[in-house]
Amino acid sequence: MNMNHDTTEDINTRARALAQAAVEGLSVNPTGLIEYRSHGNLVIIGNEEAVEFAPRLHDKLKVQVILRDGYEEPGIAVIPAGGRPIRVTGYLGAFQITLGVPGKPNYQYLDADLVLDLSPDCIISTPIPPPGYLRSGLDENELCLAEGALLELVGTFEKPRFFEYNASICAHGRAGQTGCNRCVEACPTEAITSLAESIEVNPYLCQGGGICASVCPSGAIRYVYPEASDMLDRVRTLLRVYREQGGIEPIIAFVSEEGASSIGKLPPNVLLIVVEELPSIGMETWLSCLSYGARSVLLMKDEKTTDHVSDLLVEQIGITREILENLGFPANSIREIPASTPAVDAAAFMPEIIPATYAGLSEKRRVLFLAIDHLYENAIRKTPIFSLPAGAPFGTLHIDTGACTLCMSCTSVCPVHAVMAGNELPRLVFNESNCIQCGICASACPEDAIQLETRLVADAELRQRDVILHEESPFYCVSCGKPFATNSIIKNVLARLEGHWMFQDENAKRRLMMCDDCRVVDIIQDEKAMEQGFVSRPRHQ
Repeated sequence: MNMNHDTTEDINTRARALAQAAVEGLSVNPTGLIEYRSHGNLVIIGNEEAVEFAPRLHDKLKVQVILRDGYEEPGIAVIPAGGRPIRVTGYLGAFQITLGVPGKPNYQYLDADLVLDLSPDCIISTPIPPPGYLRSGLDENELCLAEGALLELVGTFEKPRFFEYNASICAHGRAGQTGCNRCVEACPTEAITSLAESIEVNPYLCQGGGICASVCPSGAIRYVYPEASDMLDRVRTLLRVYREQGGIEPIIAFVSEEGASSIGKLPPNVLLIVVEELPSIGMETWLSCLSYGARSVLLMKDEKTTDHVSDLLVEQIGITREILENLGFPANSIREIPASTPAVDAAAFMPEIIPATYAGLSEKRRVLFLAIDHLYENAIRKTPIFSLPAGAPFGTLHIDTGACTLCMSCTSVCPVHAVMAGNELPRLVFNESNCIQCGICASACPEDAIQLETRLVADAELRQRDVILHEESPFYCVSCGKPFATNSIIKNVLARLEGHWMFQDENAKRRLMMCDDCRVVDIIQDEKAMEQGFVSRPRHQ
């Protein structure tokens, strides 16, 4: 008689191996490639040390030195800065360097493929500099490393295109109103710039950090290396096969390629997923992991993550934890730990729930709500509506009905159709499932009648319901009886034009209460109005 003496650790180890084998065969949607071309034209910026270092590269690269302070050496191409401001922009193979002020006699412009900055104060101060720009100290070991790195940056190079951008759902701005600026502020490479009502991402400066996609409330900017749908399918398959093979208490752990090298042996219930950059994985993925049956999610941070990006990541974790707590789940089911932690914390905090079955999608909001809806169905404490910290991409609007004239300015600027007009009726309709709390509607309101409230309606039926925020009876044309405005708009217009010289007689005032067609007819029939230049309705909306 054979006895099976496998321990839980043995079962989990075998289940994990089979689960990892299952995801290796999953297809991944390809992304585009970005190409750099470097011919080895190097500019070194610094003091006397830059002049001393330049000959070491003279036979291998085409070297010029911008000398900020110090003395020139014979045989080395040197451009004295002479106190002129130095500006460096661009990237590997396409740097532009300027000295002085454009239009001034001492202005100078240079092109370069590579830049080595030996200055005491760095010319480019972004947390992550562009490819091809190297900063180095003056220690011999550091200079040797810089020399080796520069020699490897000659030729043609390719990297993935890390993002996709959908301007139609971007909440950066509308109709001159400023809205969401999160991706611009988050990018550690300054690859994202504002174009007033949309953004532009420079693919050559973008280095795939992914925090822009994590903080984007609408999903307008998406990380595509890999696609979110591919990542979700990978997680779902890992967990499904692990369970089918008898594994228990699965933990999903995300780590960057940089951090993966410092990880030691993992407990057998930890299913590791290596990604390009940890911040590219956001709350929709974390919550989906728990919905698919993970008992905890570990975010294994490496030392390369900048403080600014780390702070944003912690902010997103905080919002996600609030959601879990309000549903009665342990907040620390999602937690950040150092990738170099000797013993991984593999505790399982989530209770066991029926795993979700929804397929991987690349629509951020839809995935978020699929995960939230599943967690709400299995919640320990079903809290249908609860507050969230500032910055959360969910919420409602409060309308000061005494101030709102139903001018519909808010509906015309809402980028996600959360605020809508009531068809032919003077009515303001709101759908909370669409609102991302960008604030454009409040900025556009001429009466300052809109206030935002950050919260989450976890109950799908309540969240998806259209709600009337404000409505009025229509105002009917005093001539033909056709509805054409609201009572508050007409009242507002009459009050504002009360002292205007063109609206002192009763006929002129009555004309303001007419529809466009009747107003034109009335003006044509009134000689006095024609003499005063009444040709169209005053613009008051």
